[in-house]
Amino acid sequence: MVGGTAVIDVHPEVIRRLIGLDSSKEIKNLNLNDMPYMNPDLPVDVRVNDLVSRMTLDEKIAQMLYDAPAIPRLGIPAYNWWNECLHGVARAGVATVFPQAIGMAASWNVDLLFKVATVISDEARAKHHEFARRNDRTIYKGLTEWSPNVNIFRDPRWGRGQETYGEDPYLTSRMGVAFVKGLQGDHPKYLKVVATPKHYAVHSGPETMRHHFDARVSAKDLRETYLPAFHACVTEGKAYSVMGAYNRTNGEPCCASKTLLQDILRDEWGFEGYVVSDCGAIRDIHAHHKVTNTPEESAALAVKNGCDLNCGSVYRSLMGAVQQGLITEREIDIAVKRLFKARFLLGMFDPPELVPYAQIPYEVNDSPEHRLLALEMARESIVLLKNEGSLLPLPKDLRTIAVIGPNAYSLDVLLGNYHGTPSKYVTAIEGIRQKVSQSTRVIYAPGCELVGKDDSWGGRSTRGFTEAVAAAERADVVIMCMGLSPKLEGEEGEVAASDGGGDRVDIGLPSVQERLLQTICATGKPVVLVLFSGSPVAITWAHEHVPAILQVWYPGEEGGTAIADVLFGDYNPAGRLPVTVVKSLDQLPSFTDYSMEGRTYRYMREEPLYPFGYGLSYTSFEYSDLALNSGTVKAGSDLTLKVKVKNTGDRLGDEVVQVYLEDLEASVRTPIRQLVGFTRVKMSPGEERTLSFTITARQMALIDNDGRRILEPGRFRISVGGSQPDARSFALTGKKPLSAEYEVVGKPMELEY
Repeated sequence: MVGGTAVIDVHPEVIRRLIGLDSSKEIKNLNLNDMPYMNPDLPVDVRVNDLVSRMTLDEKIAQMLYDAPAIPRLGIPAYNWWNECLHGVARAGVATVFPQAIGMAASWNVDLLFKVATVISDEARAKHHEFARRNDRTIYKGLTEWSPNVNIFRDPRWGRGQETYGEDPYLTSRMGVAFVKGLQGDHPKYLKVVATPKHYAVHSGPETMRHHFDARVSAKDLRETYLPAFHACVTEGKAYSVMGAYNRTNGEPCCASKTLLQDILRDEWGFEGYVVSDCGAIRDIHAHHKVTNTPEESAALAVKNGCDLNCGSVYRSLMGAVQQGLITEREIDIAVKRLFKARFLLGMFDPPELVPYAQIPYEVNDSPEHRLLALEMARESIVLLKNEGSLLPLPKDLRTIAVIGPNAYSLDVLLGNYHGTPSKYVTAIEGIRQKVSQSTRVIYAPGCELVGKDDSWGGRSTRGFTEAVAAAERADVVIMCMGLSPKLEGEEGEVAASDGGGDRVDIGLPSVQERLLQTICATGKPVVLVLFSGSPVAITWAHEHVPAILQVWYPGEEGGTAIADVLFGDYNPAGRLPVTVVKSLDQLPSFTDYSMEGRTYRYMREEPLYPFGYGLSYTSFEYSDLALNSGTVKAGSDLTLKVKVKNTGDRLGDEVVQVYLEDLEASVRTPIRQLVGFTRVKMSPGEERTLSFTITARQMALIDNDGRRILEPGRFRISVGGSQPDARSFALTGKKPLSAEYEVVGKPMELEY
């Protein structure tokens, strides 16, 4: 340091490569040391203002596109803002691939997800700096990550539900905050990476309509269901970016919505970061939503209402918008400053030795330690749906095991979507073969394709059935690896065998797989169904006829190892469903109906196949001594409760303790019950623990029909157990959670959202 200014003595050739110039002649007059914005000792806002003041309007507009070009005269390197890390660094080569987001949500383990996000950001940093040193600044190699997806998975047909943390606002909020914090780090000056909760807001299909659809939602449902996770990620997690959705919400395009971007996000929640559009969403404003007539109008509307960065190219029209008087350069400056502040906070204009995250070595990427964490998360994500007669766990020394099904030897079903490339991966059959004794014979037969398809040469979709039956008849037990794959559910334009847009038109097991399952069960051999999917599958027949069922989601690079660990008892499953599994589409409202009436466990009156929060274990747990700190709570005060939990079985295992709240005297429609607390605890046989939870006044408050958060006096019921306090959970587990009532007294009071 000289006089408080960083002296950067870099050879012109190094600077040339840094900013992507073709000739060192272009930097002969470049003196970084004289520019205030290059002084790391100055306040970040001073540096940002100085830099933006030196830019032309053309340069500013170019920086508002996701593939921002270099500005050689200012020493600004090119930067591509589009990067993905939903469950591992994605689309940027080899990286650790963790279970898909919906699987990680099934762990109900906030601390573990934080560790996963920390590892992901380690790998993102390591890869970014290695790429930058080699002047590779192309797409997917930056530090602004477009994750997590905290949309509410309100309908199982939605192909992108696999990217979310499920259907519940509280669970999604807790997981979302953990992921955001793990990505962004805790340094007092620098962001590790930028997290971008998406897609804001009221977005969950249909995929085929997303570019022109208007999601109509009441003020109550908006505040009660669709906004809480975004609110938590922004106010608690301090996410520095938010991505707007494709759709309109109540008539306003989400990426140009004054209500969402200015009134709520910035004015109400105090968001200070930047907003990025979903890709192509600005073009949708005039091309499909028909809210505007020209690209200039769309660009101006979006920027004026708070969308700073365009994933797309419409913002190139901002120059014309200025010339037409639709927007001013000063309004453009606001967005540009927000974008450059993010880059300064990432340390992109500081000497690397001052940025601790720049020191993360490339060797951490895809390391053995990270692979072990992927295995741990995969284990914790698996949900045991059924275990009739304690068929599981299986002995490792069985004489013969038949592994049957199209997902037994598939890489696709390990990865889900938005994934990286694993340097090695373990399929289900490989995990099983590695787990059993040397004397055990493992027979493999695919049995069928993922979906039935007859070809023109006389083939039939059932042509593999005979081989599968032969394998089953020779086995002591049959493991059926079935379900969905990313080929059947996903994002618009990326799924070949769905409804054409990524969503599902049928939520059951594909018909050819159902027939194969029934055929194998008819042999009389014990069957274990290992179900891969990113969304709920209505396996009604399987639930009635298959003795053991595991839901394994899309479990990541170590998925096969984790599945085998659970099948053969080296790991005791404890995942819980983050979604409701309905029996059929008949139990669901229209896909385009965004009212929460009849949706998710919070408002669904019909009996589901499997309820939200459900999952079995190889051991058993007992709850006792539920105690509230008071039976009467003064309005505005919190409630504390304690409960004892004991492992009464003979195996080490995890229990997911869940706390639900019911408002018994609400003046408006409220959820039947709602999750307000949970924790995952590991307990040895015979071990007993006393756990404590705090229910805040904010959680007790209802959202009225005007969208206000009101705490009303009246009676409430708290339930604590390993599942919901509903009839279906009791029927499946044989145990009812403990419950206690209390009363809130005092005058009604309005709380901040």
